[in-house]
Amino acid sequence: MRSRVLATAGAVTLTLATLFSGGAAATTSAPSTSSAQSAQAASAKAAAAPDIPLANVKAHLTQFQTIATNNGGNRAHGRPGYRASLDYVKAKLDAAGYTTTIQSFTSSGATGYNLIADWPGGDPNQVLMSGSHLDSVSAGPGINDNGSGSAAVLEVALAVARENFQPTKHLRFGWWGAEELGLIGSNYYTNNLGATERAKIKGYVNYDMVGSPNPGYFAYDGDGSSGSGGPAGSAEIENTLRAYFTSINVPVRDTAFDGRSDYGGFIRYGIAAGGMFTGAEGIKSSAQAQLWGGTAGQAFDRCYHRSCDTSANINDTALDRHGDALAYAVWNLAGTGQPPGETVYTDDLETDKAWTANPSSSDTATAGRFERGAAQATSSSGTSLQLAAAGGSNSLVTGASAGTAAGTNDLDGGASSVQSGAITLPTGTLNLSFSWYLGHLNNASSADYVRVRVVGSSGSSTVLNTTGAASNRSASWQTATADISAYAGQTVRILVDAADASGASLVEAGIDNIKITKS
Repeated sequence: MRSRVLATAGAVTLTLATLFSGGAAATTSAPSTSSAQSAQAASAKAAAAPDIPLANVKAHLTQFQTIATNNGGNRAHGRPGYRASLDYVKAKLDAAGYTTTIQSFTSSGATGYNLIADWPGGDPNQVLMSGSHLDSVSAGPGINDNGSGSAAVLEVALAVARENFQPTKHLRFGWWGAEELGLIGSNYYTNNLGATERAKIKGYVNYDMVGSPNPGYFAYDGDGSSGSGGPAGSAEIENTLRAYFTSINVPVRDTAFDGRSDYGGFIRYGIAAGGMFTGAEGIKSSAQAQLWGGTAGQAFDRCYHRSCDTSANINDTALDRHGDALAYAVWNLAGTGQPPGETVYTDDLETDKAWTANPSSSDTATAGRFERGAAQATSSSGTSLQLAAAGGSNSLVTGASAGTAAGTNDLDGGASSVQSGAITLPTGTLNLSFSWYLGHLNNASSADYVRVRVVGSSGSSTVLNTTGAASNRSASWQTATADISAYAGQTVRILVDAADASGASLVEAGIDNIKITKS
């Protein structure tokens, strides 16, 4: 990660749009803390992303350390250690079946290199890209900055090959040169793509420093909840990464798109971006130490841009979590579509399939109760709140009519629920998928939520549990999936509920396109 001085200059050139908020699932008033956390973990696991072995990621870091040691103590632009690092990564990818391309450029009188790796398959007009800078500063080996991000991205790319992952989108990975000199490599890449090729990249996930020894857990602020946000789609990337950390009960805080890393060249061209960061030379506060552990009053990385940024300068727990988080993001953002197999139930809400509002006669909401209807879009000062259906005309929505103002028919006064008719499931492996959104203004809190449960004779499972926060969250349709094979052979119902439980919050929620498949 480059210096603050360079970042300040780079950030001035960025014009960003404020878009949809990423929310994190959290405990609601209904389940206990332990059961809610279990449900969150199950929801994350349902995305079927593989575990990224920490040992594999650290093996790459060991190689980067050895390369630096054998080449003057660094892996900097224009030095032999950088090219040796690139050759190591390329050899791994070539052996795994990637199509790799080395892109050269000139900076500060030396030749630099980017490495681009494309996984065969997927829609070439819909590219999901992940990347990291591979160079270090000349002062040291750069194992956290940014061997950590480079190793995590490499191991996720290798996991794609091991799993023979074949998503709808085309997967591309990049390792950038000369980031420490001012994002030279990544800017060269985006500047030279051409408008048509740039338009094909639908998202870029950046990993720069994800193993800091005194770590924080920061997500780039794609939704603009604490700053200017990112281009359209950035909030979905943030929300996906946050969902993983929520599933393992690790709180995440925003970090700004401040121009310090390689997302800069992407967002400048309006490409959605996001990523994680564990902190650099900034000092961890007492509040942050209470949140994440570690040492208050000490830098997140005391060896930032120093010779001591070696393989000893890594927090294994943070590195392990971030490898798994990136895999989760890639698997979820890659557009895997509906699970393969026989469709055993589908409901696009266009016809009445016996949904019952307030099935337990326990709802407390005074307005904006769930109904099946044709929702009219609403917004407030640029924040989308209620959305038209994800497909067709109807959805399950908290008050379909827009009314005279955004807050006229929003969910008010408590909880509202709606339940499907009986669904008889066959035996076998079963997957549930559905579209959903939650939108709210900054008068919301974590007491507000949208939740989806599967209820059967053997109990119930929470497959979506997303809460509000005291920030503007622009609604955006997203897809959730869950393995519900535990209910095979049973008759179940799908129970949807939402709550404005924190007072005068402006909260809207919607569900659409429900499908259960057997494989």
